[in-house]
Amino acid sequence: MLLVPAGVIFFGFFFLPMAGLFIESFRLYVPGSIGSAADAPFTLANYAELLTPSFAAFFIETLRISLLAALAGLFFAFPLAYWITRRLAPRWRAIAVGLFVTLMFLSVLVRTYALELTFGAAGPLRPLLLSLGISPNSRFYIEMLVGAGLLHYIVPMATLTLLGTVQNVDPRLAEAAQALGAPGWRAHLGITVPLCMRGLLAAFLFAFTFSISAFVIPMILGKGRVLFVSNLIYNRFSEIADYPSGAAVSMVLFFVALTIVHVTSRQVARRWAA
Repeated sequence: MLLVPAGVIFFGFFFLPMAGLFIESFRLYVPGSIGSAADAPFTLANYAELLTPSFAAFFIETLRISLLAALAGLFFAFPLAYWITRRLAPRWRAIAVGLFVTLMFLSVLVRTYALELTFGAAGPLRPLLLSLGISPNSRFYIEMLVGAGLLHYIVPMATLTLLGTVQNVDPRLAEAAQALGAPGWRAHLGITVPLCMRGLLAAFLFAFTFSISAFVIPMILGKGRVLFVSNLIYNRFSEIADYPSGAAVSMVLFFVALTIVHVTSRQVARRWAA
């Protein structure tokens, strides 16, 4: 009975809106109208449109940048979590955790514009970029800037996720391996990292799901040249009022994210069991 209130809220605020979005994705849209009519016929045209190369490019670019940003976030977050857990005194550890929590609550919009003002075309680092032969308006640089914006949120989140994981690993295991002649890096790669695999998986899934659903970061830092699927959804709903097409894109993104999370979790769990 204690689950009933939460179940009702979850049903009313998640399942019902998602069901409405799913039904809307099959409605026929008439150009010039706002959304679909109440008696609009059902069609698969909204999903067939997503098979075109232009729509597929949005999904491929979103998944590629999000995957790279999530992996890079883990690469930076794991050493930070290990350093905070094993190397800092309790007082400094509390300060470090408080700093990362503060970064988590800092507005994404504020952090995004800070990066734009610092690394953008009019930023103070523009002369340095030009001296290195990097054009602030090149597509490669814009993609890197979007990835840096994602890392601004991923690294604190992944670090906080991994703190408990690293703390639960007995440090004497790596010390025993080193006592038996294993180099320090080999002891950590062979013992500490595998024992932290579940935490690394959780941090990766958090980072990846945040990245593929990011909206503000690619909208501001992408400069109209690097756009994510979320920006496409916003365009369909807000700018051209094609609700059925926006609903279809939303449902595809939702199921793609669920599939990636499910497959990744199953593969890691199967390898862990083996």
